[in-house]
Amino acid sequence: MPRLSEVIAALETLWPAERAESWDAVGTVAGDPDQEVTRVLFAVDPVQEIVDEAVKLGADLLITHHPLYLRGTTTVAATHFKGRVVHTLIKNDIALHVAHTNADTADPGVSDALAGALDLRVTGPLVPDPADPEGRRGLGRLCALDHPLTVREFAARAAERLPATAQGIRVAGDPEALVRTVAVSGGSGDSLFDHVRAAGADAFLTADLRHHPVSEARAHSPLALLDAAHWATEWPWCELAASQLDEISDRHGWDLRVHVSKTVTDPWTAHAASATSDPLGAPN
Repeated sequence: MPRLSEVIAALETLWPAERAESWDAVGTVAGDPDQEVTRVLFAVDPVQEIVDEAVKLGADLLITHHPLYLRGTTTVAATHFKGRVVHTLIKNDIALHVAHTNADTADPGVSDALAGALDLRVTGPLVPDPADPEGRRGLGRLCALDHPLTVREFAARAAERLPATAQGIRVAGDPEALVRTVAVSGGSGDSLFDHVRAAGADAFLTADLRHHPVSEARAHSPLALLDAAHWATEWPWCELAASQLDEISDRHGWDLRVHVSKTVTDPWTAHAASATSDPLGAPN
């Protein structure tokens, strides 16, 4: 079986830490480099529920997309929920490794996995990485549909293909407008509106869209906006990343057992639909 240091070295070839944003906190958070790794769990969030799942599974390594400590801390005392996560990991000899913005821009990365879940054909990055001479890395993805769909039909596809959450899919735009090209970005994407408009996409699917940026974006162009839950847009990456580690394990003869958590860690737990409106339509 490989040591943790060997597995981490392999993961660094997929998501080099130096490609993370300067504000980000990626890499190994906990773990002994010499410990053996036999079982790995992928998840979006390093929350207690996921760590407890890793303990129950008997995992030696937990790999998450979101950092545990994005900002600095002066304590890992178990009196705080993040401290309890650290204590649980160490007590059970579970290492934690984070791939965040370095996985967002990777080739393939978070938005490739999102596009794959929606059965979209990726044509290139939305915001290319200038350090990539091949022009394949970058933030977000531009995609094409095999055949045009209405906004209503594309929203229904997204609701069906992405993991179910309380939010579902919110839509801004004409439900009957035709969609041929789509921009996607896993996670929060309303800072990318200028790039989406410049690319000429018919629709943009992302998460965490806010009132004023959406209102202004709709005033600029007929671009349709689809807002999914943050967790749901990033969870497909877990399956992609697990398959990548499986391939590395097979190549090295490591015989790792790689799992993907299906636990929904989206913080929103319920949705009460308005009684005065018709989904994807006008008020009654």
